Amino acid sequence: MTRLHRFPGLLCAVATLLVATCAGAQQASQSAHAAVTPTSGMRAEFLADLQSQEGRFVALAQAIPADKYTWRPGEGVRSVSEVFLHVAAANFNLPKLMGIAPPADFKVQGFDKSTTDKAKVIAIMQDAFAHMRDAVLSIPDSDMDKQVDFRGGKKTTRAVLMFILEHNAEHLGQSIAYARMNGVVPPWTEEQQKKQAEKPKQ
Repeated sequence: MTRLHRFPGLLCAVATLLVATCAGAQQASQSAHAAVTPTSGMRAEFLADLQSQEGRFVALAQAIPADKYTWRPGEGVRSVSEVFLHVAAANFNLPKLMGIAPPADFKVQGFDKSTTDKAKVIAIMQDAFAHMRDAVLSIPDSDMDKQVDFRGGKKTTRAVLMFILEHNAEHLGQSIAYARMNGVVPPWTEEQQKKQAEKPKQ
């Protein structure tokens, strides 16, 4: 028997100290993360739009039935799941233009065809949006005018961020059209319609 086992009170105290230390480190990490979140400027505006886009993508992905994830409007056009995963692939991949590497196991080739499982697709999209958010949080405001290689030329980091929002918005519109063609009303539109119907008539 070890010496520590002879003193159960000491063991208890050590365990309590370890738990407290871990909790304190976690709180400090969360506080540090909150401290670097911008409240104004380009990054703040980008992150607000990114959060809105993520919310709509996830809500729409949840509303579309699982058996419609392989639906496509025509031959050679992306399916429902492929559009969602294409958006995820871009959000994983584009931050590398700003020096932020994608996850180690990420491979852009064939990524949009990697799964049609609804739960997995939604989880991947959320992970990709989180990756994009963390990437932007790690870039200082002073880097917004920094020139990066993009599409065979030079663009500012600001221009790349604007493109990312534009790309997400393009495919959000596509996904809304896909949903409508399958009889699914976007949840935020449905909610607005309910509020309008509940308003007292004057």
